[in-house]
Amino acid sequence: MKYLAFPLLALSSLCSAAPPTVYRCETSGRIGYSDTPCVGARVIDVTPTQGADKMTGRSIKGKEVQREEFRKTLDDATRPLHGLSHGEMDILRRRQKLSSAAQTQCALLDRQVRAIAAQVDAPSGAVDGRSEVELYKARKRVFDLGC
Repeated sequence: MKYLAFPLLALSSLCSAAPPTVYRCETSGRIGYSDTPCVGARVIDVTPTQGADKMTGRSIKGKEVQREEFRKTLDDATRPLHGLSHGEMDILRRRQKLSSAAQTQCALLDRQVRAIAAQVDAPSGAVDGRSEVELYKARKRVFDLGC
């Protein structure tokens, strides 16, 4: 099974990566958007939209959207082999270019970011500034490593 999954992963890695994570940052009452994390940032969805030509009714899709649809179809078709979702495959494709030490760091940071984000987003009480700073630091390390 591993020998069959590797060529499929290599083929799918030739396509471009998924859109980057975008953060909504509020500083001194001003809202800004960035691909780098900031203190108190919220992750927003920037999935490309698919329009339709008003004259012909045909769908007009850019090359990136077409590539993304191809990757999603390929990932869904090969899911029984590797057991990973489309999003997990995108992360795997992006990280396969990293060193093994960086990949290990990314895996640790994934768990750390999820835990801190859950703590920050918990409705139980007030969020202290330290938690948001810790979340910022973890996200910044993810960004700097290229995870």
